[in-house]
Amino acid sequence: MKGRVEVIVGAQWGDEGKGRVVDAMANTMDVVVRFQGGANAGHTVIVEGEKYIFHLLPSGMLYSGKTCVIGNGVVIDPQQLLEELGDLQERGKDRARLVISGAAHVVMPYHKVLDGMEERLRGFGKKIGTTRRGIGPCYMDKVNRCGIRVEDLLCEDALREKLSFNLEVKNMYLTRIYGEAPMAFGEIFDQARTWGEKLGPYVGDASLTVFEALVKGSNVLFEGAQGTLLDLDHGTYPFVTSSSPVAGGACVGAGLGPSLVGRVTGVVKAYCTRVGEGPFPTEHKGDLGDALRERGCEFGATTGRPRRCGWLDLVALKYAVRVNGIHALALTKLDVLSGFESIPVCVSYRSDEGEDLPFRGNSPFLDSVEPVFRNMDGWKRDLGEYRSFDDLPLAAREYIRFIEEWTGVPVVLVGVGPGRDQTIVRGL
Repeated sequence: MKGRVEVIVGAQWGDEGKGRVVDAMANTMDVVVRFQGGANAGHTVIVEGEKYIFHLLPSGMLYSGKTCVIGNGVVIDPQQLLEELGDLQERGKDRARLVISGAAHVVMPYHKVLDGMEERLRGFGKKIGTTRRGIGPCYMDKVNRCGIRVEDLLCEDALREKLSFNLEVKNMYLTRIYGEAPMAFGEIFDQARTWGEKLGPYVGDASLTVFEALVKGSNVLFEGAQGTLLDLDHGTYPFVTSSSPVAGGACVGAGLGPSLVGRVTGVVKAYCTRVGEGPFPTEHKGDLGDALRERGCEFGATTGRPRRCGWLDLVALKYAVRVNGIHALALTKLDVLSGFESIPVCVSYRSDEGEDLPFRGNSPFLDSVEPVFRNMDGWKRDLGEYRSFDDLPLAAREYIRFIEEWTGVPVVLVGVGPGRDQTIVRGL
């Protein structure tokens, strides 16, 4: 292969700022691939003062001459995708070529209804914290081998056959278990056919597109959604997403062999946040947590929900480095920590017996551990104008070096503000 492959993954509970990291790296790449997740994720990119929020489109869409791919591992909400495309077209920013895998599964209207019903049925204290965008039920159909794929939207006979079967089953759930009205076949079928007509020009073989690009010497960037600690297998189960946001998921979600992957970059926020339910050992529920939320504008890009906030967890980060095989870290939102007198960092978990424990993706276990913090010196100056690592305040540099020493991985990119230009590059 002549081209190189890089994978970007979230190293925490998502919302780490992967979109701005992809945007920063995309200028040296030719192809940007989204490989898993659905419209329950939101990547925010700010360019020339304008904000762009991508739920399904790869963040590389803002660059001219790039190829952007939505892989087979993504579950696609066609209405959401068409709205994103329409927004870019209205703003004159639809600059990249888009390829959508025909093998990607489609989030149907009944998936969203069932998502909400299942979350309601769990009741107080047992909810997962789903965005109710139909992601989980869509992946369930995929695993159950009855899902509707993008390619089915282009074939009336296949769509009719699959939708008839699915709707018969889903209406049984809706009426007999949840006491809801059944959904009409005709309305959903007509809507799905319209989606197919509009998305048809973009549908192709995503795996082949990526492979041929590499053969020609193009550089490919894989963009993950959510984060390692939300991985279905390796995250804080059951408070996880329905796909594999870890680096290994890039190969499955785009149809590429693991031997072709070069570098894996983990994106980590300078502190921690989490949306929804589940364990969060370093969460701060008082004034300092509120201060982090306000300073960092920590509200979900997809739902607008306030994010839970806390301090950087190096135990969890070392786990993410191991599970993903991370070669480099991109540290975002370092500027949000400006003004704190001291900055706690979690360096170990302690059991009731005083034993140091490694990270485990087991919710009861994480609820029971006591985080042990080391206080780092804070800094007063705003970081937004800095463009060189050596010019940063000493305490900020020591904070970065401490992360590198603890994880054994270099920090190659530092975000010091929300803008595309507010980035310090150390080794990309």
